[in-house]
Amino acid sequence: MPDLVDKTTLKSLVPPSALNAENFQELAGKTFVEDIAAGKVIFKEGDTDRQSVYLVDGQAEISSSAGESKTVMAGSDIAKHPLVNQQPRKNTATAKVDSKVIRIDSDLHDILLTWDQLSGIEVDEIQVEENGSDEDEDDDSDWMTRILQSKAFLQIPPANIQALFMRVQEVPLKAGDTVIKQGEDGDYYYIVKHGKCKVTRSSKTGSELTLATLGDGDAFGEEALLSEAKRNANIIMTTDGSLMRLSKEDFNELLKEPMLSWVTNEQADALVKDEGAVWIDVRLDSEYKNSNIEGSINIPLFMLRLKAQTLDPQKQYILYCNSGRQSSACAYLLSERGLKVHCLKGGLVERSGS
Repeated sequence: MPDLVDKTTLKSLVPPSALNAENFQELAGKTFVEDIAAGKVIFKEGDTDRQSVYLVDGQAEISSSAGESKTVMAGSDIAKHPLVNQQPRKNTATAKVDSKVIRIDSDLHDILLTWDQLSGIEVDEIQVEENGSDEDEDDDSDWMTRILQSKAFLQIPPANIQALFMRVQEVPLKAGDTVIKQGEDGDYYYIVKHGKCKVTRSSKTGSELTLATLGDGDAFGEEALLSEAKRNANIIMTTDGSLMRLSKEDFNELLKEPMLSWVTNEQADALVKDEGAVWIDVRLDSEYKNSNIEGSINIPLFMLRLKAQTLDPQKQYILYCNSGRQSSACAYLLSERGLKVHCLKGGLVERSGS
């Protein structure tokens, strides 16, 4: 049985070092060290393995069919990042001496990182209207009208909106009922039809902090569905009322996908050249500094709520990350704010020459 990676070693790598303690422990428990004898191939040009491969001991020669080659030394700055992280592989990596590598499932890695990046956004992004209205006026408010006037729903095809109203389920609730529990998997998108609820977050000491109050027409729960993330807050009814809920599958079909515009490398380059679109790299700063698309700006996903207002609503933006998962979550959130955004299909790992 191969040995698990030393946590100190894993903590020195990018981007695993940026994971919070819980997600880091999960990754560490699934990451094993592999011995590679001198002269043995680590991966071959043309492979599609969906792995991030790190050299943690020894030396690796990176070569291409064009005759180019370079040597990577374990412990160097470049070795803190995955070896030429592209899919399909555009290089062959061979151990020059007896070496050790770790292989991290790219999808697991990306999901954990996206959970981290989105942590806190679900609550912080909730828009609470403080209009001083009394409860009778709230009772008379039309929840359908409110959500249809939001920037997000203005971008949804009419047929999808009709299907949404047909598929939502009404759930009657009593004061004190828990709608969402922190730490659980995301399963539904919710809209408050009638009543009020509070948003709370449990601390490690067991205390509970109230963060916001939601009323008729307010929607919540979408970020946990965007990246299969855990719920990062509790939603508790403070009055009797009812919620409309949409399943994860219907949310993805009717709301998420219609709001996402995927573009190929060629389409993206044309948008930049012909229409002045701007590249946005949503990865961590350390990843951005290691490799990026020329001319791009860096807005890590976790900084989105602070930086979104600095973007020009008259411009188009093309978002990218390593795989497309983080950028799709970011694109949905920016689309909710009325910005015109696209996602690079396949991310950097499938972009030639990146």
